[in-house]
Amino acid sequence: MATPAPLPLLLFHGLLALSLALGAHGKPGDHGNLTRQAFPPGFVFGTASSAYQVEGNTLKYGRGPCIWDTFLKYPGTTPDNSTANVTVDEYNRYMDDVDNMVRVGFDAYRFSISWSRIFPNITPYVVLYHYDLPQVLQDQYNGWLSPRIVEDFTKFADFCFKTYGDRVKNWFTINEPRMMAAHGYGDGFFPPARCTGCHFGGNSATEPYIAAHHLLLAHASAVKLYLCTMLIMPESTFQAQQTGKIGILLDFVWYEPLTPSMDDEFAAHRARMFTLGWFLHPITFGHYPETMEKIVMGRLPNFTFEQSAMVKGSADYIAINHYTTYYASNFANETHTSYVNDWHVKLSYERNGVPIGKKGYSDWLYVVPWGLYKALLWTKEKFNNPVMLIGENGIDQSGNDSLPGALYDKFRIDYFEKYLYELQCAIHDGANVIGYFAWSLLDNFEWRLGFTSKFGIVYVDRTTFARYPKDSARWFRKMIKNE
Repeated sequence: MATPAPLPLLLFHGLLALSLALGAHGKPGDHGNLTRQAFPPGFVFGTASSAYQVEGNTLKYGRGPCIWDTFLKYPGTTPDNSTANVTVDEYNRYMDDVDNMVRVGFDAYRFSISWSRIFPNITPYVVLYHYDLPQVLQDQYNGWLSPRIVEDFTKFADFCFKTYGDRVKNWFTINEPRMMAAHGYGDGFFPPARCTGCHFGGNSATEPYIAAHHLLLAHASAVKLYLCTMLIMPESTFQAQQTGKIGILLDFVWYEPLTPSMDDEFAAHRARMFTLGWFLHPITFGHYPETMEKIVMGRLPNFTFEQSAMVKGSADYIAINHYTTYYASNFANETHTSYVNDWHVKLSYERNGVPIGKKGYSDWLYVVPWGLYKALLWTKEKFNNPVMLIGENGIDQSGNDSLPGALYDKFRIDYFEKYLYELQCAIHDGANVIGYFAWSLLDNFEWRLGFTSKFGIVYVDRTTFARYPKDSARWFRKMIKNE
C-alpha cells in the first residue's frame, strides 16, 4: 500500500477534487456554436501526424530501419498484418496534405522530423522523436536502456537545430515518453518488446524506469543545447539566433476516483503521478514525485545534482495528448512487481454498470469531454500553471468503413465540439493553453492497430492514395474560418 500523504497535501487534493467534482467552470458559450473568436487571440489550431505513420517509402532513398520496422516483421503484430512501408505515401503527396490543411484553415502542422519535410504556408511544430528509434542504436547498446542514448539524441537534435532551425520556431523533443517506457519495457506491447517473460527478455520492475530516466535526460540535454545561454557569446545559442521555443509532448488520461472514498481519491492521484507526474514533476521541480519515490524506492533511478538542475525547467511549453478518461480505484496486485502494478490502482470504464462515456471504435477510447477540463485544471494547479498546448485529441472509426459512408463522421464532429468546449472552459478558468492539434489529419497507420482504426479527418483511398475530406474537416473549416 502507498504511504498516506501528509495533512497539507490531503487538504490541497481534497479542495481541488471538490472544485473539479462540482464542475465549477465558467460557461463561455454554447458548445454547439463554437467559433475561433471564442478562443484567446493568437490561439493556434492545427492537426498532427508522425513521420512513421504517414510517410511510407521506408525502404527507399537511403532510409535505415527503425525498431518498428523490425517489430512489424512478426506476423500478427497488427490485426490486419499491415506495415508502414507505404502507409499513406505522404513522402510523395505532402503538398496535397498541405493544401487540405490550408483549405480547412489550420494554422499549424505537428509532425515528426525523423525523415520529415519542411512544409510551406503552414507553421511547423516539429517533434524530434516519435517512437521510431533507429534499429542500429537498439542493436549497439539496447537503445533507451543505455545512458549512451542521451549523447546520441543530443547530436541528432543538434543536427536538426542547425539544419531546420531557420524555418522551425516550435520544437518538441519527444512524443509520449511514458508510452515508450511503459509499452516498450513494461508489457512488450511496443518495440523493443521487452518485459518480464517476454521473448526478447526484460524486467518489468526496473526497465521502464531506466528507459524513462534516459528519455528525460535526453529531452533535457536537447533543451539545454537549444536554450543554454553562453557566458561568453550568449547570442550564439540556437534559441537566441532562431527565436524559437521548445517543449515536450506528454500523454495524460484523466483518472477519476471510482468512489468518493479516500482510498479511491489516493488511487486516482497515484495514477496521475505515475503517468503525467512521472515526467512533468521532474521538469517542474527537478525530481520524481514523492508518490513514486515511496513506492518504487531503489528501483527508481536518481538524478545527480547536475542532472536535476538540467531537467528542472527544461520546457518553454508542455503539450498534453488527451483522448479519454477512466475510473480509478484502490487495488493492490501483488502477483508480480512491475511498473503498472506499482500504481496500486484498478482502472475501469464504468460505475455501477453505467459506462463512463460512449465508446469509440478502439476499446480504450471513451468520450468523456469533462475529463479534458479536469486534466487541464489539475495540471495548472499541480505544476505551476505551465504554458500548455493540446498536442493530440481525437476519436477513431472502423478501418472497414469505405466511401462514401466513411466521410459522414458526425460522431467525430460531436467529439471535437464537446472537447473544444471543455477546453474553452478550462482556458476561461485559468489554464494557460495556447493551441490545439487534432489527431489526425489522415487515416494513417495506427501502430499496433494497423489500418483497422482510422482517426483522420481526411479519408485516404488505400489503392490510389487519393484524399477525401470528411465532414469533420468541413466542420473545422466552418469553426476556424467562421464560414
